[in-house]
Amino acid sequence: MLKHRPLGQTGIVVSSIGLGTVKIGRNQGLKYPGRFDIPDDKHVVRLLGEARRLGINLLDTAPAYGESEKRLGELLTNRHDWIICTKVGEEFDQGKSTFDFSSSHVKFSVERSLKRLKTDYLDIVLVHSDGNDEDIINKSDCFDALQNLKERGLIKAYGMSTKTVAGGLLAAENSDVVMVTYNPVEMVDGLVIDHAARFGTGVLIKKGLSSGHLMSLTGDDSDSVEDSVRFIFQKPGVSSIVVGTIDPGHLRENVRDAIEVLSASS
Repeated sequence: MLKHRPLGQTGIVVSSIGLGTVKIGRNQGLKYPGRFDIPDDKHVVRLLGEARRLGINLLDTAPAYGESEKRLGELLTNRHDWIICTKVGEEFDQGKSTFDFSSSHVKFSVERSLKRLKTDYLDIVLVHSDGNDEDIINKSDCFDALQNLKERGLIKAYGMSTKTVAGGLLAAENSDVVMVTYNPVEMVDGLVIDHAARFGTGVLIKKGLSSGHLMSLTGDDSDSVEDSVRFIFQKPGVSSIVVGTIDPGHLRENVRDAIEVLSASS
C-alpha cells in the first residue's frame, strides 16, 4: 500500500505520490516533451478513481492550470478524502502568464478557487512564483494575506512553489510548506529540503521525474524512474512527489516504484 507521510508540522498527512492535474486543464505553454489532448470527463473520473484506489490523496492544481480547478470541483467526489493543493499569484490566459502577488489578488484568487473547487476550505495554498522568490516574500504582502486566510480557516497551510535556492530557504523559514524541484539531475534544492527539515516545514517535490524528460536526460531505460524515486526519498524531510500525468498506467508505475522504494527502506 502507498505510504502516507506527515507534511512537516502542518498536521496534514499526504500520500508519498501526489497527482498533478495541469494536463486535465491546459495543454498550451507547457514544457512536457510531447503534445497531448486534454482528456474528457470520463477519462478524468477514471484517473481520479485509479488515484484513490492506489492510495493517493494529494491533488495539485492551480488557477494557471486552465480549467483544472473547475473540472476537479465538478468531478471530485468525497471531498474529505482528498488533500487539495492549489496556488496563487500566476494567471494564464490566451497562452500567456501574468503575475500578481498583492494581498487583494491573493484574497480574490483563494475565494475563486474555493468556488471553482466547490469546497469551503483549501488544504494547501502555494505562491506560484515568477522567479523573484525573495522579492515576493520580502517586498509584497502575499504571505501576510495567506496567514490571514489561514487564521480565518479558509486554508490549512501555505507556502511557496519556489524557483531559487535563496527563495526556498526564506520560504522554509516563513511558511508551512515549500515545493521544490529535486531529481538526480537537478539537486541544488537539496539545500532547501535540509533547511526545511530544521524548521519543520513540509516539502513537496515538483519535477521529480523532470516533467517527463527523465529518459532523455539520463539516457537510461524504465529503471530510471524507479532510480529517481529512490533518490528523492533517500532525502530526509520529503513528504510527497507530485507526478503530473493523465495516463493511469504511468500513475500505477509511479506508485509501484514508490511502494517498492519505501518498503525497502523501512
